[in-house]
Amino acid sequence: MHIEMKNISKAFNGNPVLKNAQFMIETGEVHALMGENGAGKSTLMKILTGVYKKDGGTITIDGQERTFKNAKEAEEYGIAFIHQELNILPNLTVAENMFLGKELMYGKTGILLTGF
Repeated sequence: MHIEMKNISKAFNGNPVLKNAQFMIETGEVHALMGENGAGKSTLMKILTGVYKKDGGTITIDGQERTFKNAKEAEEYGIAFIHQELNILPNLTVAENMFLGKELMYGKTGILLTGF
């Protein structure tokens, strides 16, 4: 999967949070999105995953323009992100903490599904 975000803009109550933001990622890559508090990192990811609507710019996935209506739709498409969470359970593994509260299910194909 190839995801590209170009010229993404977002403002809240007239205050610009993102202006012409760019982001690109390929399947299997790991990226760190870094910046000061209030720089728009979470806002950019929330736009990608359908939590917020963008004010401008384009999102393409595998060459097709795409915008998700909500986080569930993005997750069904295979796009999600893990929010920073300081409340972890120390006796659980990293994976167990990540999926805490998510019921694990197997689909008709026997493939593990999450988030339902």
